[in-house]
Amino acid sequence: MSKFNDLINSDVPVLVDFYATWCGPCKQLGSIIEEVSIALKGKAKVLKIDIDKNPQAASAYGIRGVPTMILFKNGKQVWRQSGVLPKESIVQAVQKNS
Repeated sequence: MSKFNDLINSDVPVLVDFYATWCGPCKQLGSIIEEVSIALKGKAKVLKIDIDKNPQAASAYGIRGVPTMILFKNGKQVWRQSGVLPKESIVQAVQKNS
């Protein structure tokens, strides 16, 4: 868990996509997250966390359903959204909360 904390404790905003390999909407969001990562290159980091491989991280942030995205700034949660959103909405949320 401390490695995860090191990753999110950054001046650069960090968007974390909590997902599961068996989740259909997660697969849909996966390709959107790739586009978001390209759009935000240099402005934010984008991480994908598999909740089945990282149950501690999922538990620590109260992930009840996937996909769930959380934006961290200096280790603090500044935005959170469950479900699939269009690329533009995610990019705007990151920019607004950065």
